[in-house]
Amino acid sequence: MSFNSSNRQNVRTVIKCPTCQQPTWWQDNPHRPFCSHRCRLLDLGCWVEEEYRVPAEDGGGLDEALDNIE
Repeated sequence: MSFNSSNRQNVRTVIKCPTCQQPTWWQDNPHRPFCSHRCRLLDLGCWVEEEYRVPAEDGGGLDEALDNIE
């Protein structure tokens, strides 16, 4: 069974909002992946307050690089 373009238009993808975990539509959602403007702003606030962090590797490489310069 193959999908043509008309069949794909009828399929709606439901995802969970990353902030509140409520189901929301992906298609035609101006706030995606969030369910609302409120959830979008809450997520932005978490980034601004540095609540989300990307783990960094050990900084030992920087010390070695500085030793090699001297």
